[in-house]
Amino acid sequence: MQLNATKCDLRSKKTECLVLVLSNKYDKHNNPQSDMNNSAQYLGPTIIEFITKLQESGDIQKKLGSSITINYPDGLEAQRLLIVSSGSEILNEQMFLSLAKSIGFKLKDLPVKDAVIELQDIIVSGRNDVWQAQKISQVLGEQSYFSDSLKTIVKTNYSLKKVLLAVPSNQKLKEIKDACKLGLSVSKGINLSKYLGDLPGNICTPSFLAKEAKKLAMSHSQLSCKIINEAEMKKLGMHSLLSVTAGTKQPAKMIVLKYDGSTKERDKPIVLVGKGVTFDSGGISLKPGAAMDEMKYDMCGAASVLGVFSMLVDTGLNVNVVGVIPAVENMPGGNAIKPGDIVKSMSGQTIEILNTDAEGRLILCDALTYAARFKPKNVIDIATLTGACVMTLGSHASGLLSNDDILAKKLEIAGQTSSDRIWRLPIWSEYDAQLKSNFADMANLGGRLAGTITAACFLARFAKEYKWAHLDIAGTAWKSGSSKGSTGRPVPLLCQFLIEEANND
Repeated sequence: MQLNATKCDLRSKKTECLVLVLSNKYDKHNNPQSDMNNSAQYLGPTIIEFITKLQESGDIQKKLGSSITINYPDGLEAQRLLIVSSGSEILNEQMFLSLAKSIGFKLKDLPVKDAVIELQDIIVSGRNDVWQAQKISQVLGEQSYFSDSLKTIVKTNYSLKKVLLAVPSNQKLKEIKDACKLGLSVSKGINLSKYLGDLPGNICTPSFLAKEAKKLAMSHSQLSCKIINEAEMKKLGMHSLLSVTAGTKQPAKMIVLKYDGSTKERDKPIVLVGKGVTFDSGGISLKPGAAMDEMKYDMCGAASVLGVFSMLVDTGLNVNVVGVIPAVENMPGGNAIKPGDIVKSMSGQTIEILNTDAEGRLILCDALTYAARFKPKNVIDIATLTGACVMTLGSHASGLLSNDDILAKKLEIAGQTSSDRIWRLPIWSEYDAQLKSNFADMANLGGRLAGTITAACFLARFAKEYKWAHLDIAGTAWKSGSSKGSTGRPVPLLCQFLIEEANND
């Protein structure tokens, strides 16, 4: 889908659908015309009178998303006029996102190939029109993803191919155009992450992820891809990672992506480590059967890293980034690790396996040790790691734990800006003590209490050489129930973080 901005005369603009968003300004005399945008006034008395009658009749309510579509409206060149209520004069970020999604859903239901959207009078508290342009571009771009790629009949068709945001003047036109491009690039990364996450485990194997990474790198000179196989992992001493994959016939892959976007050779890379368990049965510590199908989503950390790299190559962002993706399948089998086994990590530290379903940290610890060789500016790992995080934060925020306050704060700010929010939890030494083992340097489980924190404490033992943050996305990476599917989070957060790092360099 193409998405851009333009300064145009709304009355004479030819389009299949003109979208007018009413700002719903407060008026103590209850005058419906007070809800009119400046642009609505500009559309002329005929349209104003028509909208006023629609409001008086209740066909358009002061409720976010309330809308009506008029075919061949008088006085306009547009074939359709879609009028959408913003619900109030001033919106917060979440309200604006809901408004943008509502517009996207309504356009998706219309048989139109192009649309013009007028948003200029919408006020979002603390955000300007450039932010609005980026977010609505991202949201509309996400609408082009459907999870029915493997269906043989009744596949969804998205007819909308071109959207223009109407702006009142040329003053900020270039900034808004750039914001549209950036928002669309982020949406492409989100959609790639969703696509990979929604694929079943019999298709999206570690080898499949490796092929997708190679495919992404092949057509971009700034991006290179290296795949480390099991024999090479063994030489590197990645016995913790290899212990997880011992029970399956699917070979493990360590995917290493390098994006050289900075023009300064001295710039240290930001390393993103994504957990890639393409299916997690729990191993010998077998999971309950109910909802086990959703364990195909245990590679959403890996999918988010690939989504971010899609954004990087699409925008040419001025930053150096390395992606490290340990990709495995966790299955029971004759060679599978057992509770009570002890393995040695790449760092040389030994780990007692108390539960084979706490496998994500076993592959991440070797990936974090490997990440140190890039002499990183900082390292961020992304993982669907603990059910405890779902119980703590639900599906609204991802968990954040870090050994560096500055890095944590930057991620929190990026989360607020992108509306892909996170919440920081502590990694105090009191929690770390729960990992004590009588037989090895540490256990891979810290008991029933504070499971999200003790998992991060485990990872922190392998991230002492650099500034590090851990994102637990177990509650945010996918949805269950009737709306089951990957969300693409935390691609928006990570993209915003990298955008700000590039701009502040």
